[in-house]
Amino acid sequence: MIKEIVKDRDFLSKPAEPATLDDIEVMQDLRDTLEATDDCVCLAANQIGSLKAIIAYEDNGRVYTMFNPKLKMGAQPYKAQEGCMSLEEVSEVKRFQMITVAYQVPSGDSLVSRTKRFSGWTAEIVQHALDHVAGKLV
Repeated sequence: MIKEIVKDRDFLSKPAEPATLDDIEVMQDLRDTLEATDDCVCLAANQIGSLKAIIAYEDNGRVYTMFNPKLKMGAQPYKAQEGCMSLEEVSEVKRFQMITVAYQVPSGDSLVSRTKRFSGWTAEIVQHALDHVAGKLV
């Protein structure tokens, strides 16, 4: 279901709780909302009203989701200016050109752990969503 984008700073400042298999509906709502929102390439669940640690991002025209993502490694720091669907202003942030993220994906009746490396634009948008999961306004 497509959800309205949350703009409440107090709500967005709360760190997410661990996601479980019971949160599959939140994951689907996140995907639906991302796919339906123009000029949006990543979202975290708190941006659609759920304090669960789930993100969705677009890469090469496909939408991917991660449960309980954690940044494990970052290399080649740089400064970037980013807009956000939840905030009016543009923020200057520190990002890494290359990152490694540990996360989980639903598989049958369990969550399976995975690790993935990202670089460039995809690394930047994933880091943006990770900030949201941590309750950091970007």
